[in-house]
Amino acid sequence: MDIRVSGHQVDTGEALQTHANERLAAIVEKYFSRALSSHVTFGRGPANGFRCDIIMHVMQNLVLKASGSAQDAHQAFDQAAEKIDKQLRRYKRRLNDHHEQSLHAMAEDIAMAEADAAYTIFEERADQDDEEEIDAPVVIAETRVDIPEATVSDAVMMLDLRNTAALFFKNAGTGRHNMVYRRGDGTIGWVEPS
Repeated sequence: MDIRVSGHQVDTGEALQTHANERLAAIVEKYFSRALSSHVTFGRGPANGFRCDIIMHVMQNLVLKASGSAQDAHQAFDQAAEKIDKQLRRYKRRLNDHHEQSLHAMAEDIAMAEADAAYTIFEERADQDDEEEIDAPVVIAETRVDIPEATVSDAVMMLDLRNTAALFFKNAGTGRHNMVYRRGDGTIGWVEPS
């Protein structure tokens, strides 16, 4: 893998370049046989600290980006590298589980044809170590949901009454499908297709 380490108004010493090369090579080797290239850029961060941006081309259609900020250049790099590691771990797990999930989905489709179910829970793999960090929550796929026709204000009211994070509805005014959702700051977001 081609790893380029550069600095933007920052001198990247031999130790920092070696650390970046070894860490990224180890991350890629852990998940893939090889990657195409990586570019690590160090720059000045807030409060006289350092910022590190990593752009990694793993495969032709897979580009990962991460950044980290700290008072030390090595710590900033380690933060960004940890994010890249987590992204690659998730991607690799999805690739490995893709076949298993598609078989499971076909079995679910057959089972749904035989009996109606309110929802399906895709459980975590049993062979996963208990000590390993869980990267993604359990996916619950609701199979049959009625989409109400309502105004935006009525949809917000239903969102509150149903105590859900999001509500997909058909807008009575436009006839288009819209969504309202509760944002992290407590306000309501409204998504309307263009």
